[in-house]
Amino acid sequence: MPKLKTNRSAAKRFKLTGSGKIARRRQGLRHILTKKNAKRKRRLGQGALVDSANEPAVKRMVPKATLKK
Repeated sequence: MPKLKTNRSAAKRFKLTGSGKIARRRQGLRHILTKKNAKRKRRLGQGALVDSANEPAVKRMVPKATLKK
C-alpha cells in the first residue's frame, strides 16, 4: 500500500491533545465582530474538540505522524 499524503490545510488546522483527541479552533471570530456580544466572542476565542462523527475524516486527512502535539 502506498504512503498516505497529508492534507496540508487540515494539518495546519488540527492538533492532537495529550489524551489523543483532536483539537480545533472555533469559527466566526475573523470579521463582523460588532454585532457579537463579548460573551460570545470570548467563547469563540477558546478552542474546541472535533466531534466524534468527524474524527475519522480528520484522521484520514491527517495521518497520525503529522498531527502535532
